Amino acid sequence: MTGAVIYTDRVPTRALVLVDLQNDFCPGGALAVRQGDEVIAVANRVTRHFELVVATQDWHPADHASFAANHPGRSPYEVIDLDGLPQVLWPVHCVQGTPGAAFRADLDATIAKVFVKGTNPRVDSYSGFHDNGHRGSTGMGEWLRAQGVTAIHVLGLATDYCVQWTALDGRADGFEVTLIADGCRAVELAPGDGERAIAAMRAAGVIVTDSGALASQGLP
Repeated sequence: MTGAVIYTDRVPTRALVLVDLQNDFCPGGALAVRQGDEVIAVANRVTRHFELVVATQDWHPADHASFAANHPGRSPYEVIDLDGLPQVLWPVHCVQGTPGAAFRADLDATIAKVFVKGTNPRVDSYSGFHDNGHRGSTGMGEWLRAQGVTAIHVLGLATDYCVQWTALDGRADGFEVTLIADGCRAVELAPGDGERAIAAMRAAGVIVTDSGALASQGLP
């Protein structure tokens, strides 16, 4: 990946968080989000507005308990109780070291740091900040604060899961959070899940915008 992000001596107060822009979440992948590949162009376009860009990456062990294949007799998209948490059973995806777990080759961004998630086989991790039970942290929040970041812009896959949970955890962790809505697509296991996720983010104080409005918000 190459990119046009230029670092200066200024302390960045804003960061762009690219959520799970991986092969398995795009058309042709193991857990493809409809039109998921369309967000790559948005990501490439908006990186120039940020001095600091980070990314999250689903990085599951093959025996992850969120995979339906690891529960004999269960099917993808069933919901079970997993150690006290509701868990959607997913198709096997983003297994560590596989091509499906890699970032899209057409992603053109200078990424300062990648935060892997979903590495604990007993708990899923939609959010880029914490696992679903808040039992462990990826370290992203602490790292961003150490860089002077107080506000994040979020885009990626998918609106109703990893993007939503990242945005909500970002708010809970004290960041100002802005969703770049045209840089996201939803799984929509149920019709309308994407819009409901955006409504939940708004209710939590997330600012919702689109890539074309960034310049008018005072970003370079």
